[in-house]
Amino acid sequence: MAAKIKKGDNVVVLTGKDKGRTGQVLKVLPSENRVVVQGVNMVQRHTRPTQADPQGGIKNKEASLHLSNVAIADASGKATRVGFRMDGDKKVRFAKTTGDVI
Repeated sequence: MAAKIKKGDNVVVLTGKDKGRTGQVLKVLPSENRVVVQGVNMVQRHTRPTQADPQGGIKNKEASLHLSNVAIADASGKATRVGFRMDGDKKVRFAKTTGDVI
């Protein structure tokens, strides 16, 4: 099945502590049905010093969100569902609210 949300898409968080916030998708984990969104669902990770990072300490990073908790943002920034259609001989994604190609 084709992916409705891909890396680089702008999405809106629908539920949880970051409800209403928008961000860009950094990573999609299709086997786990999860996405990582830039600047959303931040957690603190306690890291041990390594050769790559001799300082170590507490680092902030994005945790993943379930796919059902995010939706594509259309041109106006509102959440929309994604549909598929054929443009000529190419399959494209489009926003259900506006009909624009994503």
